[in-house]
Amino acid sequence: MTGGTGILGGSFIDAICGAGAKVGILGRNAAVAAQRAAEINKKGGSALALVADVLDEAQLVAAREKILQEFGAVHGLVNAAGGNMPEGILQPDENIFEMNLSGMQRVAELNLWGTLLPTQVFGKAIVDAGGGSIVNISSMSSQRAITKVLGYSLGKAGIDCYTKWFAVELANRYGDKIRMNAIAPGFFLTEQNRTLLTNEDNSYTQRGNLVIGQTPMKRFGIPEELNGALLWLLGEESRFVTGTIINIDGGFSTSSGV
Repeated sequence: MTGGTGILGGSFIDAICGAGAKVGILGRNAAVAAQRAAEINKKGGSALALVADVLDEAQLVAAREKILQEFGAVHGLVNAAGGNMPEGILQPDENIFEMNLSGMQRVAELNLWGTLLPTQVFGKAIVDAGGGSIVNISSMSSQRAITKVLGYSLGKAGIDCYTKWFAVELANRYGDKIRMNAIAPGFFLTEQNRTLLTNEDNSYTQRGNLVIGQTPMKRFGIPEELNGALLWLLGEESRFVTGTIINIDGGFSTSSGV
């Protein structure tokens, strides 16, 4: 589980362990990874803290070797690392022809290459284990134009393309043994976007109201609502599913707003 120290990653980890699987919690925050692993192990589960940057191949290889030494095999990979940065955002009052292109590039690379690199590293272990499933995390911003977040949108749109392309290549080589799919969350409240969508009194900001107005269910999602699709895609029940992007968005992607 890359991004295992984040909000959504924490929910994913709990769901995977609850289903009886062993999990490697990979992230840059060593303290959070260790704390989450300790909590799971204390409850009788099996988790291992793995400290690595998803853009550093050497660190990823070291993490792979550590998890192989501890658990013996890798059967699944969840690419949950990603996110946004201030330098990847274009504010409404900024000149569109003077964008911080290097900042946009860094955010796009974090999300796209932060998915490709772990797949290259851990995918080899999945092959050696005889098969498994890879799940990427996409976004509504890959499907619709969402203001301000161009760098993030570029990265997530790349993940959609990559998910479909790589799924075909995997199937051509390994049949149904290794699959790749993606989950595209709608708007979920995380530490990263909470101040963009809600005020200190929990009322909605202007941007939050715009999102709610476009979402037929008229609310934000909660992390646990992603877990059912994640477990299904990781498990044998979805063995004939590959190259698919599942929207979990309260109807955001379907609604015209009218």
